[in-house]
Amino acid sequence: MNLREIYKAYVNQLTSLYPDTEARSLVMWLFEAYLSVDRKDVLNNQPILQIPEALQNAMNKLMAGEPIQYILEKAPFYGREFRVGPGVLIPRNETEELVQLILQNHKGKMKVLDLGTGSGCIAITIALEWAEAEVSGLDISEQALAVANENAAKYAAKLNFIKADVLQKDLNLEKFDLMVSNPPYVLEKERTLMQANVLKHEPELALFVPDEDPLRFYKAICLHAKESLHPNGFLYFEINEAFGLEVVSMMNSEGFGEVRLVQDINGKDRIVYGQVQQTES
Repeated sequence: MNLREIYKAYVNQLTSLYPDTEARSLVMWLFEAYLSVDRKDVLNNQPILQIPEALQNAMNKLMAGEPIQYILEKAPFYGREFRVGPGVLIPRNETEELVQLILQNHKGKMKVLDLGTGSGCIAITIALEWAEAEVSGLDISEQALAVANENAAKYAAKLNFIKADVLQKDLNLEKFDLMVSNPPYVLEKERTLMQANVLKHEPELALFVPDEDPLRFYKAICLHAKESLHPNGFLYFEINEAFGLEVVSMMNSEGFGEVRLVQDINGKDRIVYGQVQQTES
């Protein structure tokens, strides 16, 4: 038995569920995690005595549609690996672009709050990449906050986590210079467009909003931002590509200035940000 044989067999099985390129990538993830081998070892047709039970179990989970990130309990984000589990959303590449934009636009000492922090990938990355920032993360889910705390400890990131519901009116937050959020923004009617493994395994609480009120989280967060941002403080959102202009209009109507709509690397509307236009009372 050799690696190439196992590789081909696993890829053939997975192509019934995934595109060929993705199937090949998934098998290499498994090989790296459970056999400590890479693509060079596969090309060299390295022999293997037996398939570890853990590897076969992981393969069975993949065939059942479980996301690879949940099987391995980790996901890459901005050059680091974050622990993930069924209670938190798997970090997406688009969210890396949100973090990158914030880091490009801001320097110096600022207080930052990530609303709906989930695994903590946004808050922790900002804290690690921006040494002078004082960062906090907020989430309603105790399970998510436990994962976020674990990720923060892994990288010795200094930040504060808050348990609260962003849809609650009065959060009594302290003052911040910048708020960021990647809130739920997938419409209920878009379920049919999503992959089955996402629907079955990722938390609905972090994904979906009602069709009749797609901006419910954005509206609530805007109100919190107006109350808890310092004058000229910044608010950043990741958005559903279908609602870029609506989010811009909402922020303008709520009194934010310099509101900008930013496209992601694929040319889709993905980020909206602006500044609170108010003065100290």
